[in-house]
Amino acid sequence: MEDLGLSQAVVNLLTRAISFCLPLLVGGCGFLPEWFLPAEKISRLQTNDALQSNLKDKKETISDKLKELNQQAPRLIEPVDALIEPISLNNLSKCKSIIGAREEVNAFADSSNYGERLSEDAWGRSIVGSPQLIVLHETVLGEMETVNLFKTQHLRDQDQASYHLLVSRDGSLLRIVPDSKRAFGAGMSAFGDVTQRTKQGSVGSINNIALHIGLVSPDDGRDDRHSHSGYSDFQYKSLAKQILLWQARYGIPLTRVTSHAFVDRSHSRYDPRSFRWDKFDSFYKVFATRCSLQYLDKGLASL
Repeated sequence: MEDLGLSQAVVNLLTRAISFCLPLLVGGCGFLPEWFLPAEKISRLQTNDALQSNLKDKKETISDKLKELNQQAPRLIEPVDALIEPISLNNLSKCKSIIGAREEVNAFADSSNYGERLSEDAWGRSIVGSPQLIVLHETVLGEMETVNLFKTQHLRDQDQASYHLLVSRDGSLLRIVPDSKRAFGAGMSAFGDVTQRTKQGSVGSINNIALHIGLVSPDDGRDDRHSHSGYSDFQYKSLAKQILLWQARYGIPLTRVTSHAFVDRSHSRYDPRSFRWDKFDSFYKVFATRCSLQYLDKGLASL
């Protein structure tokens, strides 16, 4: 009788266990191993896992896209082709002789004050790296002070500066940086909407596509006043000749001859002060006619 009573107790225990777990098998018995679950329940669990994984992937993709947008490169606006064919070096030499252009005197800047013309921007995009415009400056300092400034090594970006050429008060031309290199004449700068960023986090600049030429200021211009007595005829003549030769060599129209004040976007540069464009034009037209290069001055606001 005791053996029979024990067997009956085991049967009753199994019956209660089955009664408890059966609803869980039907409604969800997540704690049971998969081999103990119905095939339909396993399919639903697998589908749910796939949805959760897909949702996680989408969230990660959205997060990556947001990061990408935050680091996205600014729109690249390059100068359009001026469609002016440069003249041959032989014809350039003839023009130089015809107009009596001065020979340059070398006064090269320290290598810290200029760089290479680049063919890619900070994001690896192809950019124009040849001269496309000419920028006029004035020194404010005296001639030797300016030359010494350019010859001094500057390790900080904000201290680095140079022109390609410097025009003395007597019209002499001092070569500071070769045309093939990038002079540091304009920091935060643009020509219209055209600018280039060659380092991430840096401001846009036109240095990579510019030729910079500076005029030595008169004695009464070595300060921060709005104007001064102006530039000598020697300077205007040398400047007009050099600009004409640069235009002919690189195919640059006169509409792309501009001033530091015009391209500056820091609102801190306003040179060359007291520059007379009408005076410059009177010399320029004579030299352009002598070399049959009048087509470089289209007399239009556009190219």
